[in-house]
Amino acid sequence: MAVKKTVPFVVEAAGSGVAQQVTVAGEHQHVFHADTYPSFGGQDAAPSPLSYVLGALTSCNQVTGSLVAKDLGVALGRWTFRVQGDLDPSVIAGGAQGNANFDSVSVSVTVETDATPEQFERLSAETERRCPVTQMVKRSGLGFSSAWTAAPLAAG
Repeated sequence: MAVKKTVPFVVEAAGSGVAQQVTVAGEHQHVFHADTYPSFGGQDAAPSPLSYVLGALTSCNQVTGSLVAKDLGVALGRWTFRVQGDLDPSVIAGGAQGNANFDSVSVSVTVETDATPEQFERLSAETERRCPVTQMVKRSGLGFSSAWTAAPLAAG
């Protein structure tokens, strides 16, 4: 039986109240900050963790889509995303019983590409299948929808 290889992704964090500094471990450390809205006890001095989750969804799709496009032999240009997560705050903020997850997440993606319609369909489907963040979101049980649109590749 073959041994499955994994790549560790490690972050370390420290903070007080609801604000936190997160350090991404590795050869090139990166630091980012998280806070939240005043209604959740924060100062809104940095994006909320939920905004980072939605941002991770966009950037992971773009990274994964770029890898898929390479496999398909298609060129890509600019990507644009709009992601909306609908959250009932009564669980996290009020302690209500229920699911603290987003109720639903919708993703709209526009990609400049020279892909044929068939290649673009394969690009979008394969990107969502291979994207770890998309899979984590979908498998969490929330309502998930996505709409992918191909735009002409800009001359450049």
